[in-house]
Amino acid sequence: FPGIIKASWGGGGRGMRRVEHAEEFADACLAARREAAVAFGKDSIYFERFIGRARHLEVQILGDSQGNAVHLFERDCSVQRRNQKIVECAPAPGLSPEQREQLADHALRIARYANYVNAGTVEFLHDLDTGQFHFIEVNPRIQVEHTVTEQVTGIDLVQAQIRVAEGAAIGSHAGAACPPQSDIVLRGHALQCRVTTEDPLDRFIPDYGRLTAYRAPTGFGIRLDGGTAYSGAVITRHYDSLLEKVTAWAPERTAAIDRMQRALREFRVRGVATNIAFLERLIGREAFRSGTITTGFIDEHPDLLDFPRPRDRASRLLRYLAEVTVNGHREVAGRPVPAAHARSPRVPGARGRSSPNGAKAILDTRGAQAVADWMLEQTPVLVTDTTMRDAHQSLLATRMRTYDMGQVAPAYARNLPGLFSLECWGGATFDVALRFLGECPWERLRILRSHMPNILLQMLLRASNAVGYTNYPDNVVQGFVVQAVESGIDLFRIFDPLNSVQNMGVAIDAVRDAGAICEGAMCYTADIHDPDRGRYDIGYYRDMACALRDAGAHVLGIKDMAGLLKPAATRELVETLKADTGLPVHLHTHDTSGIAAASVLAAVDAGVDAIDLAMDSMSGFTSQPCLGSVVEALRRQPRDTGLDPGSIREISDYWEAVRARYAAFEADMRAPASEVYLHEMPGGQFSNLREQARALGLADRWHEVASTYAEVNRMFGDIVKVTPTSKVVGDLALVMVSSGLSRADVEDPDREVA
Repeated sequence: FPGIIKASWGGGGRGMRRVEHAEEFADACLAARREAAVAFGKDSIYFERFIGRARHLEVQILGDSQGNAVHLFERDCSVQRRNQKIVECAPAPGLSPEQREQLADHALRIARYANYVNAGTVEFLHDLDTGQFHFIEVNPRIQVEHTVTEQVTGIDLVQAQIRVAEGAAIGSHAGAACPPQSDIVLRGHALQCRVTTEDPLDRFIPDYGRLTAYRAPTGFGIRLDGGTAYSGAVITRHYDSLLEKVTAWAPERTAAIDRMQRALREFRVRGVATNIAFLERLIGREAFRSGTITTGFIDEHPDLLDFPRPRDRASRLLRYLAEVTVNGHREVAGRPVPAAHARSPRVPGARGRSSPNGAKAILDTRGAQAVADWMLEQTPVLVTDTTMRDAHQSLLATRMRTYDMGQVAPAYARNLPGLFSLECWGGATFDVALRFLGECPWERLRILRSHMPNILLQMLLRASNAVGYTNYPDNVVQGFVVQAVESGIDLFRIFDPLNSVQNMGVAIDAVRDAGAICEGAMCYTADIHDPDRGRYDIGYYRDMACALRDAGAHVLGIKDMAGLLKPAATRELVETLKADTGLPVHLHTHDTSGIAAASVLAAVDAGVDAIDLAMDSMSGFTSQPCLGSVVEALRRQPRDTGLDPGSIREISDYWEAVRARYAAFEADMRAPASEVYLHEMPGGQFSNLREQARALGLADRWHEVASTYAEVNRMFGDIVKVTPTSKVVGDLALVMVSSGLSRADVEDPDREVA
């Protein structure tokens, strides 16, 4: 005692009882016999000695038919999982010469007693507490770990066994199966690891799939003996989990371990999980290097499995590049390609201008309210550049990459520090970056922040929708705002698709609590001078503006998402809002109709504090009015922006070359469209809806889609159309056109419409 009683017939440990004291023996036997009878129909039991701290040692033997037997020293096979020996060391570390001789003698006595012929393995448990060796079994065959023994003895075991089978004897004579015992000596140290598809993070269960990449190590002192692993091989559920046996040899044990570590690092296996990371952690342990690993070492050290799962980023990137290079990107299949003469974008150099002490410095030192007060004090009209957000969302279906923005961001910081803000995030950019560009939107924001530390970064926030298309819980919106501020956003333009100030309350409070500038925006629709659209008169917007002021907005935003504002309406709206709220007013519009610049100039005359414009080469149509043109129009006038026209043109030249690369996503709008006053489609939706119409085969019926869009709006009760309400209108319009449905068909209660 102590010992273990087990049920019969190899019952997977069922009925196991550990007996510590002799007086417990009878009761434990009775319980084990009862469980064996129930489980296996036979009440036989057997006994094993319990060894608390043990090493699993194996002695390699070879016997001939003439009664001779030799040993080829021992291996330490203590590291095992799922009945597989994962790591083997030859010779076993930590044995004294006397222990090694005693262990070999035990193995040879068994072999000679049994008149053993051919190669075999005699297995023992070494009790580290008593020093005794306990026999386990004999495996009468060559096992997979025989190669590690070959490395330290120089004897080819497979060849030796063949010679024994042919009748050769062990001895020093010519043609002997192997040398006599006196000539068999240890030559250095060897270490063998089984590289398998067993997943250490999933209980060492073998993984399966296709090997998308496979590379094995090479080099002096490394031997490979493996299965049929190669790039493209399919590993099935029934495949042996072994990929490769890698053996490292060196004169010293520590050198052999170092070579094994190098070999494991050189493996590249992709497509299935492997145990390589586990092996690296295991053999890197000091306990392993010193040779004190026991059979229970893995269970006693669960931190061996504390490593991140490989993300396979390099192989995934290579596969992506190969796929795009050979087959093209699926997003641009069948679409226009960039012109052959398109030039490469050239990033503008520094123009030697110093950074002014503008809105960003005020926010950082004095807070958001100080920025709003500063805006009211300014005579020059302040300018927000929308190129990095709404401009490409409106013109290029939001497909612009972070790379193109990051390249030019330093030029903005150096050459246009007088910009009030730069809109670069939010809206559809978050969704498209994840779904279509394969980018991290948070990384985009951090990159732009690092390159433009002196300019306010602005985003569009859809109130309770955040940057998504559904209502999120309050704590999600609050947490999102906090993270956005930490990542670099200074100014939040907040709107609600129903113009509900109550729905905007959580977002407004979150922005104020985070210390950022809160711009509460009203979505402009219809025409304040149209008596047939009386619900959206000047009083409607005045009331909403006052509600936004009372809710805590620092700045009042006019969000003319479709470009419906006409010059006269713009003038009246700006004058009324400034007079009745006392807040700085920030105007955002689109140039779909072609007269947005006139509306912007009318707003400037009416006292608007800030205006949204886009760089020349990214302006017009469904984007914002031309920044360079408006700057020139106001130059040397009382409300001169103070922006450098030369810097604007250089940055615009960069965007012009960049835009040529996105030819596949151009909206193909060749002229202004007064049709916008009919359908009132937001500029940011215009290009996306045309893409959806094209995908449905309705590209040649676009004007019919636009007319139906207006009809759907009337069906819905003349609503504010902005994300996500505009998407609801657009989706139904596409369904009606593609299905040949009229308004009467949809409203007919007797007709089923899917």
